[in-house]
Amino acid sequence: MQPKNESDSKKEVLQLVTFRLGTEEYSLDILSVQEIIRHMHLTKVPRTPDFVEGVINLRGRVIPVLDLRKRFGLPSEDRTNETRIIVVEVEGKTVGLKVDAVSEVLRLPAASVEPPPSIISGVESEYIKGVGKLDGRLIILLDVGKILTRSEKDALGNVIVATA
Repeated sequence: MQPKNESDSKKEVLQLVTFRLGTEEYSLDILSVQEIIRHMHLTKVPRTPDFVEGVINLRGRVIPVLDLRKRFGLPSEDRTNETRIIVVEVEGKTVGLKVDAVSEVLRLPAASVEPPPSIISGVESEYIKGVGKLDGRLIILLDVGKILTRSEKDALGNVIVATA
């Protein structure tokens, strides 16, 4: 096996699942996505952070569902026929991410991804891996492992235990 050189990294292609929150386009690495499901009935769980919509029963597994709009401080919107739940794994915990719509799976050259602008690189946006450019579109790449803080991940673990 040959070591990676600079020309290899220029040819690297990211496979991303893109989704919308409002008018903005976001993406997750396809390897972090287990499945995408239609929105389903949620069971509310008392005393959880406001961005935790509730839990769902997905083939016998209790999964907490987070509203990414609320998590990112965006105004709430009513559920539509396009609303989806993206099921991901975060540090060994399966979590659903409620989004307005899933757009597509796309291939993005790694060379077209830039680090987040310094003006948005504060603690609150550490979950942004970069901004990709494709055909005049800007796509925000999210790091699913950093969407939640350590205490929020622990709290989600407690939600799963409490409902099991």
